Amino acid sequence: MTTFALTEKAIILRPEDDVAITKAGLSVGLVLEDARGPLTVRADIPPGHKIARRAVPEGGPVRRYGQVIGFATTAIAAGDHVHTHNLAFGLVERPHEVGVDVRPVAMYPPEAMRHFDGYARADGRVGTRNYVAVVSTVNCSASVSQFVKQRFADVTRDYPNVDGVIAVTHKSGCAIEESGEDHLALQRVLAGYAKHPNVAAYVVIGLGCEVNQAKVMVERQGMTLPLAPDGRPPIVTIQESGGIRKAVDRAVSEVARLLPRANEARRTRQPVSEIMIATNCGGSDGNSGITANPALGWAVDELVRYGGTGVLAETPETYGAEHLLVRRAVSEEVAQKLLDRYKWWEWYCRGLEKMDNNPAPGNKAGGITTVLEKSLGGIAKGGTTPLMDVVLYGERIKSRGFVFMDTPGHDPVSITGLVAGGCNVICFTTGRGSVFGNRPVPSIKLATNSAVYRHMEEDMDLDCGVILDGVPLETVGRQIFEEVIAVASGKPTKSELAGVGEEEFAPWIMGPVM
Repeated sequence: MTTFALTEKAIILRPEDDVAITKAGLSVGLVLEDARGPLTVRADIPPGHKIARRAVPEGGPVRRYGQVIGFATTAIAAGDHVHTHNLAFGLVERPHEVGVDVRPVAMYPPEAMRHFDGYARADGRVGTRNYVAVVSTVNCSASVSQFVKQRFADVTRDYPNVDGVIAVTHKSGCAIEESGEDHLALQRVLAGYAKHPNVAAYVVIGLGCEVNQAKVMVERQGMTLPLAPDGRPPIVTIQESGGIRKAVDRAVSEVARLLPRANEARRTRQPVSEIMIATNCGGSDGNSGITANPALGWAVDELVRYGGTGVLAETPETYGAEHLLVRRAVSEEVAQKLLDRYKWWEWYCRGLEKMDNNPAPGNKAGGITTVLEKSLGGIAKGGTTPLMDVVLYGERIKSRGFVFMDTPGHDPVSITGLVAGGCNVICFTTGRGSVFGNRPVPSIKLATNSAVYRHMEEDMDLDCGVILDGVPLETVGRQIFEEVIAVASGKPTKSELAGVGEEEFAPWIMGPVM
């Protein structure tokens, strides 16, 4: 029988790991040579799944990434398939050592600065797209907003420098506590989209009697509009206008007045320090933490060295790996802000949900067994540089470098918050084939394995699975970084070409709907 080296058929991430991750799947009976001795594969193991490198007793910890990812629910033999049938989540006590991994960042000198073609805005930020937005305060005005958008379906014909008119609609805005946490988060998100550097101008549309009053939101969130004659955004309410038709006509006239000004915007040479990357993973598999996530982390580190910003999010999907982020916190204050968010989530989920109720069925089919395993692979998207700040959902991101935003793990809700915070490029890793897109921010899809990339090439922007074939991680990280610059300069992403991105606006509804 032919014997192969384990490293030919699987990935060993750390010498101390109890498992290896299969590259292309393993057949029962195959003999593999490991540093710990020969392994005989005891069951067919799919790609991206785990094979045991040594025996683990029932109740014993199982390690991947050099960290505990769960505990054996039954005795595991060397060569076994390790997954949900013999591995489960368990609490792991880990010390919170603030800042022990903080190292000076080797910043590039000013003369080495890279550039992209972007839209310089009045507030000093730089856009990567140039949209006009119609923003609904409440679901009751969503249809009117959509009707307004539809009047400008061919807007690029007359205004070639405008990427489109988008309707920012949602399912909330009323039956919530006025000025409560839910209400304030919604206002942050709507204002964040309206004031986003990828939005040249906007109109606000409300019903008139909702909790989320348009005028109150505009004043509280400091929503100005430099392109308007008086610097204030147009507000249209259906009840004040006299009904749907009149509100649509009025809002259409407001958009029509703004379009010529928005069309005056031109791309100019801008430093890449003005790029802010939103990182996210969806439909993750066992390869995510080996290929796309760490390669994206390399690109984030590179951007930070130029003075740019990379943002990690999805708090429930970093649960169990927070100790590694604490080690990167630049101060006790930043570390405490992070830990406070995890405590809030434990309170938020009390009696209704469990923080370990993860991963999803698709994640499990792709080889991820526990939330610990998913989290340890997920934080790789954030690279290795110091954690500079922690911000609330949808909060404006003002720090440069590596930042964490508190968001749910659900992709559209997470990214809605990241975009509201000011991110102007999205990098989205996927192993199962998520087709997520966003407007007004371009979404670059990074496939974690080549099979998904080939099968869904019309939707995937880059193939990170080549790392499994021996392509250096740094090479793929560099490819991601260059793609970010190209997309920031106007190159359309696959999701943009497919017309995806508007329905994915999904503000986090935190509290009860009354």
